[in-house]
Amino acid sequence: MNVRDGGIPSRLAEHLDDWLGVWPPAGTGVTVVGSPRRATPAWDGSMHDVIGVATPTSAVLSVAPESAEAVARLVSGASLEPDLAALAEGLAPILGPGRFGRGLFRWSAAPTPTPDLGDWVPTSDERVPPWLTPFNGDVLVAWDDEGRYGGGVGRKQHDRFGHELSVGTEESLRGRGIGRLLVATAARRVLDDGAIPTYLHAPDNYASAKVADAAGFPDLGWTVLGFWRNR
Repeated sequence: MNVRDGGIPSRLAEHLDDWLGVWPPAGTGVTVVGSPRRATPAWDGSMHDVIGVATPTSAVLSVAPESAEAVARLVSGASLEPDLAALAEGLAPILGPGRFGRGLFRWSAAPTPTPDLGDWVPTSDERVPPWLTPFNGDVLVAWDDEGRYGGGVGRKQHDRFGHELSVGTEESLRGRGIGRLLVATAARRVLDDGAIPTYLHAPDNYASAKVADAAGFPDLGWTVLGFWRNR
């Protein structure tokens, strides 16, 4: 896989450029970009007024074009961490009441070599649990000893360059490494499809972090940023 300047795969750079509206950031601190993508539905039909991705030294914050100038003034002239801290309080007067959130952003060009696990099935399959049915594409399902759903992975296909993985395992089957095997298997499928697999989780979700580490999605200090207006 080709690598861009900065040491990241070209597929990841293309995904971030498409998803956010520009990549890489322009120097240190926060680069604000007004993107029409913020006014169009996401993979599941939901709307995201603000989406951002931050490396340890810089970030891109994607907002609606009409908000870009005001948000750029909000973060202008500060270093990265003060900028992000100010966003939580500063975005509400610009966009309206809402919630600012931050999570870990991971990606992998080399998933952990593991045996494949599970079957790819359509979301219309009656055995697929409700949490997996919203995903835009087939889902990966592992079965228990009686042939019932035991765990699964859905792909949030943000664009043709980047597919975000979400995994869940039935409580009775946890502790067997099923989540790790499912994520690694799904990641290989994403790479075969010509995209980069990404994996997002809350900073305090230690179980999810453990799965990501084991599946070959290291924590490189990247974060995902978002602001959701009260609708």
